[in-house]
Amino acid sequence: MSDLLEATRRPVRKTRLVLFLTALLIVVALLCWAAVTVLQHWSNSAPDFGGPGSGEAVIEVSAGDTSADIGATLSHAGVVASTAAFVDAAVADDRSLGIQPGFYQLRLKMSAAGALELMLDPSSRVETQVTIPEGLRLDQTVDRLVDETDISRGDYEAVLKNPSSLGLPSYAEGNPEGFLFPATYTFNPDVTAKEVLKAMVDRFDVAAKELHLVQRAADAGSSPRDVVTIGSLVQAEVSEDDFGKASRVVANRLAAGMPLQFDSTVNYALESDDLTLTNEQLGTDSPYNTYQNTGLPPGPINSPGEAALEAALDPPAGDWLYFVALAPGSDQTRFTADYNQFLQFKDEFYAQVP
Repeated sequence: MSDLLEATRRPVRKTRLVLFLTALLIVVALLCWAAVTVLQHWSNSAPDFGGPGSGEAVIEVSAGDTSADIGATLSHAGVVASTAAFVDAAVADDRSLGIQPGFYQLRLKMSAAGALELMLDPSSRVETQVTIPEGLRLDQTVDRLVDETDISRGDYEAVLKNPSSLGLPSYAEGNPEGFLFPATYTFNPDVTAKEVLKAMVDRFDVAAKELHLVQRAADAGSSPRDVVTIGSLVQAEVSEDDFGKASRVVANRLAAGMPLQFDSTVNYALESDDLTLTNEQLGTDSPYNTYQNTGLPPGPINSPGEAALEAALDPPAGDWLYFVALAPGSDQTRFTADYNQFLQFKDEFYAQVP
């Protein structure tokens, strides 16, 4: 009896399994058909402008934007007819993955493919790029910014008169001299003077954190302000290869109670860049005159770069007290602990001065 029941159940189970698999295949087929239909509908129905467009529109691509994000930005600005049209164009062109963050000047009512092509053209990028080299005084930095941006000197000077909005570190003591970090900056076309200057202060903060400037200064028994000041001195006096030795000269002369006697500090007081200074100039009445005053000047005399700051934090061992360039404008400098040898170096230098 049991064998007969089992034999009867087997066809029933088999039939149910076949029905289940058939139903499953139908469901899968319907889902695939629906997906294809939706994709075809998306592709075929996405509104798109024809032609190259006209007029102009500036749009911004932010870091991390997807093709859909960019398409939405373009659509909102009236550049393309729809987000979907741009997404279709981007999917069809692998180069779209190379679109970089920044500002682009496009045209209104462009085809999505045309908009993509223009965004891939470097000439469509609209931005202001400024390179500030190491060792510029604040006034020289402003000169460079005025030359390379569309912002007036008056706008920069207005911000610098009230620098509290720039986010200066406390040890800057409210003075941006030395804290507008030398680097290459890229700004959007509508950037303001405050945004430019704040970006430079922010970049100083990045460098200070990378160098652990505050902690390392404290470990060395110094202050972060003094480190930046020493960094500015070596930046002004010698080439990068000699930053460390010049920093050691500063440390040795300070320890010995000797005046630094750096021409760069007198030039700072005079807002000049004279290669040689007269006795009258060397007698300039200023706290920055390190011929007339012992110790460090009151603060930085320019914006030092990262290498100069590192040298100020960690000078090599040495007994040097003096240094002289081999020739006017030379990148090679002689260092010595012997005063008479120093005088000899000076004579050699002045013999080559025109």
